[in-house]
Amino acid sequence: MEDFRIGQGYDVHALAPQLPLWLGGIRIDSPVGCIAHSDGDVAIHALCDALLGALALGDIGHHFPDNSDEFKGIDSKILLARVLGLVRERGWQPVNVDITIALQRPKLAPHIAGMRACLAGILGISEDRVSVKATTTEKLGFVGRGEGCEVWAVALLGK
Repeated sequence: MEDFRIGQGYDVHALAPQLPLWLGGIRIDSPVGCIAHSDGDVAIHALCDALLGALALGDIGHHFPDNSDEFKGIDSKILLARVLGLVRERGWQPVNVDITIALQRPKLAPHIAGMRACLAGILGISEDRVSVKATTTEKLGFVGRGEGCEVWAVALLGK
């Protein structure tokens, strides 16, 4: 590959009881889930923004508005596949991605491998090119109080 682009993404969602918790493309057993127009997969949303940002294509809200019925309740894996299509249409491919999820609970360590496998499959890259890390905020701030989840993502594209 002769040319590279890097993009950074960030997303946050509030949490509420009795909603499903989707992170990195997998459903995680939890008493709370993300409040969102789509399925609320905040990790995939941040990753979409990183991929779009690498090519200066705007953000996820520009491509999939949260006031559109077309995207109400949509599986975020579909959004990621569509973003990947935009990336590939322009001749680029993901080289690697790195995602950090901040969530006080539930503990995500048992789910990291599943998230990596799911995302690698969608992106068409090997699992060793997909990093997913989880952290708490030591009970500080809205994440620490269990009110929300925030995610940072970085994507490197090559041509």
